Amino acid sequence: MRNPADLPDMPALRAAIDALDADLIALLARRAALIDRAAQIKMRDDLPARIDARVEEVVANARRNAADAGLDPDLIEHIWRQLIETAIAREETLMKKGRP
Repeated sequence: MRNPADLPDMPALRAAIDALDADLIALLARRAALIDRAAQIKMRDDLPARIDARVEEVVANARRNAADAGLDPDLIEHIWRQLIETAIAREETLMKKGRP
Protein backbone atom coordinates (compact mmCIF):
# COMPACT_ATOMS: atom_id res chain seq x y z
CA MET A 1 0.00 0.00 0.00
CA ARG A 2 1.24 3.42 -0.86
CA ASN A 3 1.77 5.89 1.92
CA PRO A 4 -1.30 8.17 1.92
CA ALA A 5 1.00 11.18 2.19
CA ASP A 6 2.44 10.22 -1.22
CA LEU A 7 -0.93 10.56 -2.96
CA PRO A 8 -0.76 13.91 -4.74
CA ASP A 9 -4.44 14.73 -5.28
CA MET A 10 -8.04 13.64 -4.83
CA PRO A 11 -8.19 11.51 -8.00
CA ALA A 12 -5.16 9.51 -6.82
CA LEU A 13 -6.58 9.25 -3.32
CA ARG A 14 -9.96 8.10 -4.64
CA ALA A 15 -8.29 5.51 -6.87
CA ALA A 16 -6.39 4.17 -3.86
CA ILE A 17 -9.61 3.97 -1.83
CA ASP A 18 -11.41 2.21 -4.70
CA ALA A 19 -8.58 -0.32 -4.99
CA LEU A 20 -8.64 -0.94 -1.25
CA ASP A 21 -12.43 -1.38 -1.37
CA ALA A 22 -12.00 -4.04 -4.06
CA ASP A 23 -9.47 -5.81 -1.82
CA LEU A 24 -11.91 -5.68 1.10
CA ILE A 25 -14.65 -7.22 -1.07
CA ALA A 26 -12.28 -10.02 -2.09
CA LEU A 27 -11.47 -10.68 1.57
CA LEU A 28 -15.17 -10.74 2.44
CA ALA A 29 -15.75 -13.25 -0.35
CA ARG A 30 -13.00 -15.45 1.11
CA ARG A 31 -14.66 -15.13 4.52
CA ALA A 32 -18.01 -16.16 3.00
CA ALA A 33 -16.38 -19.29 1.58
CA LEU A 34 -15.11 -20.14 5.06
CA ILE A 35 -18.61 -19.57 6.44
CA ASP A 36 -19.97 -21.99 3.83
CA ARG A 37 -17.47 -24.59 5.00
CA ALA A 38 -18.40 -23.91 8.64
CA ALA A 39 -22.04 -24.63 7.75
CA GLN A 40 -21.03 -27.98 6.25
CA ILE A 41 -19.01 -28.94 9.30
CA LYS A 42 -21.68 -27.78 11.74
CA MET A 43 -24.31 -29.77 9.87
CA ARG A 44 -22.09 -32.86 9.86
CA ASP A 45 -21.31 -32.47 13.58
CA ASP A 46 -24.87 -31.50 14.53
CA LEU A 47 -23.87 -28.06 15.80
CA PRO A 48 -26.09 -24.98 15.67
CA ALA A 49 -25.30 -22.08 13.37
CA ARG A 50 -25.16 -19.71 16.36
CA ILE A 51 -22.65 -20.52 19.06
CA ASP A 52 -22.81 -17.59 21.45
CA ALA A 53 -19.39 -18.16 23.03
CA ARG A 54 -17.80 -18.08 19.58
CA VAL A 55 -19.70 -14.91 18.66
CA GLU A 56 -18.28 -13.17 21.72
CA GLU A 57 -14.80 -14.53 21.02
CA VAL A 58 -14.88 -13.13 17.46
CA VAL A 59 -16.12 -9.75 18.73
CA ALA A 60 -13.40 -9.62 21.40
CA ASN A 61 -10.77 -10.45 18.77
CA ALA A 62 -12.09 -7.73 16.48
CA ARG A 63 -12.08 -5.16 19.28
CA ARG A 64 -8.50 -6.06 20.24
CA ASN A 65 -7.32 -5.95 16.62
CA ALA A 66 -9.07 -2.61 16.13
CA ALA A 67 -7.40 -1.09 19.19
CA ASP A 68 -4.02 -2.43 18.04
CA ALA A 69 -4.57 -0.79 14.64
CA GLY A 70 -5.62 2.54 16.15
CA LEU A 71 -9.29 2.14 15.18
CA ASP A 72 -12.36 2.74 17.33
CA PRO A 73 -13.17 -0.64 18.96
CA ASP A 74 -16.84 0.33 19.41
CA LEU A 75 -17.22 1.04 15.69
CA ILE A 76 -15.47 -2.18 14.75
CA GLU A 77 -17.64 -4.15 17.19
CA HIS A 78 -20.75 -2.68 15.55
CA ILE A 79 -19.51 -3.64 12.07
CA TRP A 80 -18.40 -7.10 13.21
CA ARG A 81 -21.69 -7.89 14.92
CA GLN A 82 -23.46 -7.13 11.64
CA LEU A 83 -20.95 -9.29 9.79
CA ILE A 84 -21.46 -12.12 12.28
CA GLU A 85 -25.26 -11.94 12.12
CA THR A 86 -25.09 -12.07 8.33
CA ALA A 87 -22.75 -15.07 8.53
CA ILE A 88 -25.06 -16.89 10.94
CA ALA A 89 -28.04 -16.25 8.67
CA ARG A 90 -26.01 -17.58 5.74
CA GLU A 91 -25.10 -20.71 7.71
CA GLU A 92 -28.72 -21.27 8.74
CA THR A 93 -29.87 -20.99 5.14
CA LEU A 94 -27.22 -23.43 3.92
CA MET A 95 -27.93 -25.82 6.77
CA LYS A 96 -31.67 -25.83 6.01
CA LYS A 97 -30.97 -26.56 2.34
CA GLY A 98 -28.67 -29.42 3.29
CA ARG A 99 -31.22 -31.20 5.48
CA PRO A 100 -34.14 -33.21 4.15
